[in-house]
Amino acid sequence: MTRIDLNCDVGESSDPTVLSAHEHIIESVTSVNIACGWHAGNPEVMRRLVQIAKAHGAHIGAHPGYRDPEGAGRREHSLSASDIENLIAYQLSALAGIAALEGAGVSHVKPHGALYNTAAGDRGIAEAIARAVRAVDRRLILYGLAGSHLVEAARANGLHAAAEAFADRAYRADGTLVPRSLAGAVLDDEARVIKQVMSLVCDGYVTSVEGQRVSLTVETVCLHGDTPGAVRWAASLRRALEQAGIHVAALGP
Repeated sequence: MTRIDLNCDVGESSDPTVLSAHEHIIESVTSVNIACGWHAGNPEVMRRLVQIAKAHGAHIGAHPGYRDPEGAGRREHSLSASDIENLIAYQLSALAGIAALEGAGVSHVKPHGALYNTAAGDRGIAEAIARAVRAVDRRLILYGLAGSHLVEAARANGLHAAAEAFADRAYRADGTLVPRSLAGAVLDDEARVIKQVMSLVCDGYVTSVEGQRVSLTVETVCLHGDTPGAVRWAASLRRALEQAGIHVAALGP
C-alpha cells in the first residue's frame, strides 16, 4: 500500500482566528511544521500548537527560517555556512524545549520560505542545514523539495531525507516551484489542488505551468496553513487520499 505524509506549515500568526483555523487543519494532517520565532511565531504560539498536535497525534516538526519577520522569511539573505548552522540549531532547540514542556518531542525539520528555496538549489547551504540538524539530533527527518540539493545533502549526512511536494504551489518544468512573486504561483482551486496531489502520490508526476509532466517521487505533501481554503482543503485531501487506498501517516516511528 502506498503511504504518504500530509504536512502543514503553521504558527506564523498569533491571531486567534488563524490559530483556530490551524487547529482544524491539524485534525486532518499527519505532521506539522511549527514556526520557531525568527520569521514568525513566539513561545506561546509554539506551545499551543504543540498541544494541539499532540492531542491529534500529528508529528511535530521545526520550521526554521531567516530572521526576517518583516518579509515573513521569504526574502533571500546572504549568510555564511556558520550562520546557517547557528540559525538551524537555535530555532530547532527552541522548539524542542517548548515541546518538552508538553512531554512531546520533535520528529523532523523543514526549513521555511527563502531558506528552503535557497537550499534546494545551493549545495553549500543545504550541507550547512544538514550538518546542523545532524549535530542536534541525527534521528531527525529533514524535509526538502523532491529532487533538490537539500534532499541529497540530508542523505549524504546520514539523515532520513523526506522528499516533499506541494499541494497548493505551481511547478516549473525543472521541478522547482514557481516564485510567489509571479501570478498563479499559489493554487486557488480545490479541485486543482486535489488533482495535483493525486497525480503526485498515485502517478508520480506533477504537471508544470509549461504543460510538461515532471516526474517526482515524494514521501510527504505540504499544504500551507495560510493558503485561503486550507481548512477545507486539508479535510478534502485526506478524504480523497484514503478513498484511493493511500495510507496517510506520518514518517518515522
